[in-house]
This record gives sequence, C-alpha cells and structure tokens, in this order.
Amino acid sequence: MARLRAGSEVFDLLVVGGGASGLGAAVDAAARGHRVALIEQGDFAQGTSSRSTKLVHGGVRYLGQGNLSLVTSALRERGRLLRNAPHLAHAMPFVIPSYSWWEKPYYAFGMTLYDGLAGRLSLGASQRLSRAETIRHLPTIETDGLRGGVLYYDGQFDDARLAINLAQTAVEGGAVLVNYCACVGLVKERGVVGGVLVRDGETGAEFAVRARAVINATGVFVDALRCFDEPKTAPMVTVSQGVHLVLPREFLPGSSALMIPKTADGRVLFAIPWHGRLVVGTTDTPNVAATIAPRALPEEVAFILDHARKYLTRDPGEGDVLSVFAGLRPLVKRGRAGDTARLSRDHTIAISPSRLITLTGGKWTTYRKMAEDVVDQAERVAGLGHTPSTTAERAIHGAGGTGGTAGSLQMYGSDAVAIAELAGRDPALAGPVHPACALGRAEVVWHARQEMARTVEDVLARRTRTLVLDARASIEAAPVVARLLADELGRDDAWVAAQVRGYRELARGWLLPAPAETARAAALPLVA
Repeated sequence: MARLRAGSEVFDLLVVGGGASGLGAAVDAAARGHRVALIEQGDFAQGTSSRSTKLVHGGVRYLGQGNLSLVTSALRERGRLLRNAPHLAHAMPFVIPSYSWWEKPYYAFGMTLYDGLAGRLSLGASQRLSRAETIRHLPTIETDGLRGGVLYYDGQFDDARLAINLAQTAVEGGAVLVNYCACVGLVKERGVVGGVLVRDGETGAEFAVRARAVINATGVFVDALRCFDEPKTAPMVTVSQGVHLVLPREFLPGSSALMIPKTADGRVLFAIPWHGRLVVGTTDTPNVAATIAPRALPEEVAFILDHARKYLTRDPGEGDVLSVFAGLRPLVKRGRAGDTARLSRDHTIAISPSRLITLTGGKWTTYRKMAEDVVDQAERVAGLGHTPSTTAERAIHGAGGTGGTAGSLQMYGSDAVAIAELAGRDPALAGPVHPACALGRAEVVWHARQEMARTVEDVLARRTRTLVLDARASIEAAPVVARLLADELGRDDAWVAAQVRGYRELARGWLLPAPAETARAAALPLVA
C-alpha cells in the first residue's frame, strides 16, 4: 500500500481485478520481468473465481457444439495446471450413465475424441462400462433402466486456493498486489489511459496509480470500468448465473463423479466429490444483474434437487443441503445473447481508442493462456518490446510438496510445514476453531500474516472453504476467527462484533435454513 500510495512509480502494467484472469496476468507479466501492480476492489477471487464447479476441464459441452479448437486449448491448459499446481489440482474419474441403447456408443465415441484432443497431456483413456461396473463406480446411481456407462478422466481443483497461490506467485515475481482497493476512475493524459484512481476500502483514502498500460480484468464488471473510459460504450458482456448445492458425501460415495451431458432442458449436470462433500450443479440462468454476492433463485435450487433425485437412489431435500452458492459468468456477446448456455466460454481482448485493455470471457481452466494473450497485447500497447511468456512451465506457489504433513494442511502444499510449526510453537494455536470444522487456529494466523486475509469472510470463504462445505458450522466458528484476526491486525472488540454480525448475514445467504436454525444462529455470541 505504501508503495502504491507514494505515487512516484510508473508501473509497466496495472491490472484491475483480482480474479482468475487478473491474477494470471499479474503472474505472467511479473515472470517476464515487467513492473506490475494489481488492485482488487474486494478480496482476491471474491466473485466468480471462487464460485466455479471446481473443474479443470476441456468442456464436454463445447465438444458437442463442435468447438474443437476451444476444447483442445483447454485440455492442453488442463494438463499444465495439474502439473504446475499438484497440491491443488488432480485427475478425477467421471462416469456418464447410459439409459438408452444409443447413449453408450455415442458418448464413448465423444470421449475417445476428447482423449485424443488432449494428446500427450491426456489423464487416462476413456472406457465403456457394463451395468455392474457403472454401479461400482456410482454406488447410489438410479438403476431402473440403467444399461451401463462411459468412464473418462478430467481435472478437479480448489479455485479460491489457486487464486491465493497465484497472488503469492505474482508477489514472488516482484508484483505489487493489494485487495480491498477499488478503481473509481481512470487517469488520462492527452486522451490515453495512463493509470487509475484508487480508493482504499479500509481508510477511504484516494490516490492515483500510474502505468504504461492498464488491463481491465474485472470479470462481470468489465463494462462498468469501460464506461469510465467511454460513458456511452456498448456493453460487451452478458451475465449468466450458475448455482451449486453442497451435500454430504453419502449421497454419492466413492471416488468417481457423475456427469449427465444433457438433462431434459439441455443443461449439464455434475455431482462431484470435493473436500469430503458432494458438489451438485449447475444451472445457467441468463441476464442476471452483476453483483459481488449473487444469490441462488428458488427455481435454480429446485432444478438441481429435482435432477439429483432423478439420477440418485437417495433423494436429497432442502434439509440435506450444507450450503448453496451462486457464481456469475462473464460471457462475450455473440449470437443470441439470451441463450447463455450456447454462448462460448472463450476469451476476448479488446483495446479501446484510449488504449484501455479489456480481457473478458474464458474460464478457470484457460486462465494461463488468457493471461499470456493479454500480456502480449499489453506489451505492444505499453511499448515494452516482446518478452516470451514462461508460465506454461512455471510452478505455482505451494507446488513443492507438503513435507509429509497430512489432513487439511495438504492444500497449502509447501507452506504446510510452516503452518504445522506455527501450531507447534504456540499451544493456543494448536486446536481447531470449531469442532465441526477442519480449520485450525494456526491457519487463521497464517492467513493474516502470509495471505492478506483482512476479514472473517476472507478466511472462511476463500483461504479455507469452510463456508462452502458447511455454512452453519462456519457461522458458529466466526467469533473465534474474528478474535484471532483482531489480535493479528490490531482490531478492537467493536471490529470483532461487526465482523461476526456481517459474516452471519452473508453466510445465511448460503443456507436453505429451517426457522429454528436461523434463530439459533442469530442467538450466538458476537465476541469469542
């Protein structure tokens, strides 16, 4: 913050937006040796980038649309991500059940093509399954009319943790990153964008940050920033909402995921094991408003539950849902904007007459290629000369292994040893924050000291996935987390109470609660 507020430095590149695309751009540009700054209005990956289906994939749906170039590029990036962040990304078997005579050969052909497009980065050969083999992989699959299935491999990851590790990778490369700093205007010199006006979300102070090129990587908010540049500019993004429900693992035990390529209304349905839970989704609701905290619509929840009941022998109800989360997709307007399920997830780079660079579209799997492409363009705009990207082979922070640590610390990769040592040195940090949470007290301290956590939400929603995995338990853990953060950040009791109150309000939006449970959460103490 001090370096940015000084105002004496002109950065080569300034990135606005701390989601997948913005963080990727900061990593890529810093790795090329450029002077890079990044600002994020909230927390890193607070929006869309922490609310994905948790897949690193080529996109089976895009294969069905005939977009082979997008699938091939995504499969290549899938292999690179699994190699560069092995502590966060891994291969997972998926099974497509078949209930009609034609489905097994049809999907087997498609998945064989999928494997072939991956080339040497394939995660394993797809195969046809008998009825008995399908049930062995999916023990709770609906067996009435089941003929067999097709098994294939794709990737799975932790989206928010990857975002934090990308931020750390960028900093290690020399980039300057801050969260809770919003862009509230552009700085122009002779009609050319030469920086941005920043507002510190914690103090309210405003200051200018100058740069030779500015990259707008604000996801669903790119058009709002573009209007700072050209107030009457036509929107280039349409927004689609996807919702996921989180259920206990007993609804689909085992290590394989369920994939339904086409439901009755043409959508894709996934039921995926993740962090000891089952993530089920998704929906595709077009033309929703862009907001930092989207909420699931009742009809979206009903759609997912209805389809889960159709394919699983144990029928989930609202009372079984541990959390529900919604994410917004920034889709570049092409064709019929109202039909967002058909819009491409490919990315677009636009450069305005004032040289504002906008990056939008895409998906987590292709974040690295998006970053490489936009930095190539930014080098040209900034007159930096071209330096080739090196991120295809660059390990991401944490990739060095866990040093033998196990359990919840595995997601920290090479940082796990230091967190375990922190807990070992201080008995007060040795225990969990709550009996129902895997989150340790030492982890919260680590988040504040090493991962820029500033709020209870930062810790429970993104530094760990406690909110996603069990929203009710996260509410009960909030007072302990707030007190630990207050001790680290020098905050008082009023701050602790406000943090807990605000977090409870946020987390209730992730619940499908019974009235008694809502009242119980409201009665919990504010200060631990």
